[in-house]
Amino acid sequence: MRIGILNSGGDCPGLNAVIHGVVGAADQLGWEVIGFKDGFEGLLPPGDYTVLKPKDTIGIVKLGGTILGTTNKGNFAAKIGKGNLAEVPAEIVAKAKRTLDQLEIRALVIVGGDGSLTTALQLYREGWPIIGVPKTIDNDLQATAMTFGFDSAVSTVVDGLDRLHTTAESHKRVMVLEVMGRHAGWIALWGGIAGGANVILLPEIEFSTEKVAEVIRERDAQGHHSTLVVVAEGAKLPDGELVTINQNDGGEVRLGGIGDIVARRIETLTGKETRACTLGHLQRGGAPTALDRILGTRFGVMATKLAEEGRFGRMVSYQAYHVDSVPIEEAVNKLRTVEPDSEMVEAARAIGISLGD
Repeated sequence: MRIGILNSGGDCPGLNAVIHGVVGAADQLGWEVIGFKDGFEGLLPPGDYTVLKPKDTIGIVKLGGTILGTTNKGNFAAKIGKGNLAEVPAEIVAKAKRTLDQLEIRALVIVGGDGSLTTALQLYREGWPIIGVPKTIDNDLQATAMTFGFDSAVSTVVDGLDRLHTTAESHKRVMVLEVMGRHAGWIALWGGIAGGANVILLPEIEFSTEKVAEVIRERDAQGHHSTLVVVAEGAKLPDGELVTINQNDGGEVRLGGIGDIVARRIETLTGKETRACTLGHLQRGGAPTALDRILGTRFGVMATKLAEEGRFGRMVSYQAYHVDSVPIEEAVNKLRTVEPDSEMVEAARAIGISLGD
């Protein structure tokens, strides 16, 4: 049997581990794996793909990014903005299906986030043998407790905060670190707690820059003359504004810039020298952590098992330390966000971290 795999959407650490898991498990079954390049675009005639054998995946687990390439643009961009769905045109689907049929692909593993899995669901409903694997550093898919790439992103945030702490302390400055997190603040919350942040600003909790300034003044009075602030890119300003760079044609708007705005307001309100730093795509790059390498590999193995059992239209899912699967339709467009009264938020408050509210 021959199966296919493609990566779609943003890259993240652990993608190569998924490829390694699929190829390794498929080889044990005597199957051949076809890797489509640059996401769904690789399906379009004449097809852009490569045959993947175990020798081709030696050593890739430790590599960031993906050996197949990926894209969040092109003919298959089916998700426009939060909650707004658009179908891939029928003629594009038909062209891609011809490639699948000509190559005699009996199962197609699609590794992607909410938008890519929305496309996967459409293709499944049109008769494609689809299996989904969740991928997002934001860790915001409701149907899985954790996605690979998240732990690596958090580790990058922690490393950034460790470095900012020393320079902030040396100059008695406030340092504002902007991290990824469009609709959910998991990266900011986990990274902020682990990295010793004093203030964490999330999309899910309304904050006041006056409250943040008050925290900084209190710290100064107590002899703590430096403060670390972590803000998720999707956190809204006190007036409800979402800070964007520009409109991303064919997709969601590009977020960014809230760190600079928060830093300027803090400096105005406190008179303290304040600097902003944006991690941006540093959170997506680099070698995956051990956890993401293992999780990605397990996800790839489970995807191959689902193909063996003919259980299509399902997405690999991680719950209670166990990898299983759920229907894709139960996974897409259902985001898992930080609950303001959750145990994790309460833990942050208990150790003196301000959420700006």
